[in-house]
Amino acid sequence: MRNYFLPVALMLLALCSTAQAQPVFTDIFPPEEFAARRARVMEKIGDGVAVLLGTTERPGEQPLRQNNHFFYLSGVIEPRAILLIDGKTKRTTLYLAAGGERRERMFGSSLFPGEAAAKALGLEAVRARDEFARTIEALVREGRTIHTPFRPEVLGNASVSDAVGHARATKEDPWDGRPSREEVFLQKIKALAPSVNVQNLDPLLDAMRAFKSPREIAIVREATRITGLGIMEAMRDAKPGMFEYELQADAEFVFKKHGSQGAAYFALIATGQNTLYSHYHKNTAQLQDGDLIQFDYAPDYKYYVSDVTRIFPANGKFTAWQREYYTVYLRLYQALLTSIKVHVAPRDIIQQAVVKMDAILASYKFTDPKIKESATRFVERYRNSKSNSLGHTVGMEVHDVRLPTETLEPGQMFTIEPAMTIPELHFGLRLEDVILITETGYENLSAFVPVEIAEIEKLMAEPGLSEKQFKPAAAKRQR
Repeated sequence: MRNYFLPVALMLLALCSTAQAQPVFTDIFPPEEFAARRARVMEKIGDGVAVLLGTTERPGEQPLRQNNHFFYLSGVIEPRAILLIDGKTKRTTLYLAAGGERRERMFGSSLFPGEAAAKALGLEAVRARDEFARTIEALVREGRTIHTPFRPEVLGNASVSDAVGHARATKEDPWDGRPSREEVFLQKIKALAPSVNVQNLDPLLDAMRAFKSPREIAIVREATRITGLGIMEAMRDAKPGMFEYELQADAEFVFKKHGSQGAAYFALIATGQNTLYSHYHKNTAQLQDGDLIQFDYAPDYKYYVSDVTRIFPANGKFTAWQREYYTVYLRLYQALLTSIKVHVAPRDIIQQAVVKMDAILASYKFTDPKIKESATRFVERYRNSKSNSLGHTVGMEVHDVRLPTETLEPGQMFTIEPAMTIPELHFGLRLEDVILITETGYENLSAFVPVEIAEIEKLMAEPGLSEKQFKPAAAKRQR
C-alpha cells in the first residue's frame, strides 16, 4: 500500500523549518553574557583577531558537547563551527559547517547562516563555513595578529591536563604520531604566510575563566546542589552486599533527574582497601560489613561542574576505631576550611591552619598509635608545604584553569581535598568541598552534605532508592 502521508509530513517539516524563528541552541546564558566575554577579548587583542575552532561531530551515536573555550565565548553547540572575534572592527562572526538541514531532520533545531541566527545569538554575522578561508586569507594579507588556542580542546569528563597529556602521548607514539587539531590549524595558518604573528589565546581565556560571573556562580551552585543530593541518595541506599557501581547508579539517577548532561568525571567510589587510591574508578568491588566508603562523583551540568567527596560506613554505623580516625581527620580538615580568607595567599592560610591543627593534635585522645601517626604526618605535610594552593580550581572543568593571582580573590572557586592515609593498612580518608571566595570571606557551597558522624548515621537510617523501588513483591503486598 502506498504511503500518502509521507510526502505531506516531509512538506510540513520543511515549512516548519523555514517558518519558525531561528532557535537559540542553548538557554544557559543570555546573549549579553557571551557578548561581555567577547568584548573583554577584543580589549586585550587590540587590532588582532581571535579564532576558535568548535569541536567536531561525535564518531557514533553520541550527544554533541562543545569544547569549553568555544562555548565560553559563544554558547554555540554546532559541530565544526568557527568563531572569529575581530578586535579592530569589534565584530564577531560565526561560521557554520554545511549539513544543518540534515542535523535538524535527525536531531531537532539547528542553526543556519543568516541574519536570524546572528540576531538570536547576539553576533554581528553568521556565515557558511566555506567563507572562512577567504576571510582568514585577507586577514593574513593585512598582517593582522591571529590569537588562537594552542592547547588541545577540552570536552566533557576532562580537564586541561587530561587533554594535553593525551595529545602529547598520541603525538609521541611511534605507531600513531598524529598532531592535535590545534597544531594542524597553526600549520595551515603558517602555510598561508610564514611571517604571520600567531599568539596563544589560552592564557587570556584562562585569566577570564578564573573569575566566575554571578551567572556562572549560580550554575556551579546548582551543580553542587545536585552533586550533594546524589551523594546523599547513595548514603541512604548503601548496604553490605551491594556493589560500588550500584551506588554510582543512585547518583546518576539524581544527576539526570535534575537535568545534568552527563558526568563531570568518572565515578570515584571506593570501599575498604580501595580508599587508598586517589582516583580508583573500577567501581566493581562489593561492599563489606564494616567497610568505609569514599564517594567522589559529580555531574556535568550546563557546561559547569562540581566536585564533592564524602565518607560513610557501608552498614550505616561507624565502628569505634573508625570514629576515632574519622573524627580527628574531620577536625583537621575543618581547621584548614575555617582558615580560608579573602585577599590572603594560600601559603599563609596553610600556616594559620597548622596552628589550629597543632592544638587539635595536642588535645585529641588517641587510642591507636597508627591513627596518631597518620594524623601527625598529615599536619607535618602542611607544615612543610611550599605550595601556594589549597586544592584545585573548579568551573567548566573539574580541574579548572589556574588562578592568576597570588592571593584568593572574590569570584574564584576551588575545592579542598586533603587525604589522610595509613598505607600499611591500605586505607585512607578524603573529604572534599567546593569553595567560593566572596567579598567578605568564603562560602562552602557543599556544606549541606553531611560530614558529622551523627548526621551521616541519621541519613543512612532513611530508606534508599533500592528499598523504595525494588522491594520484593511479597514485601509490597504486606504493606
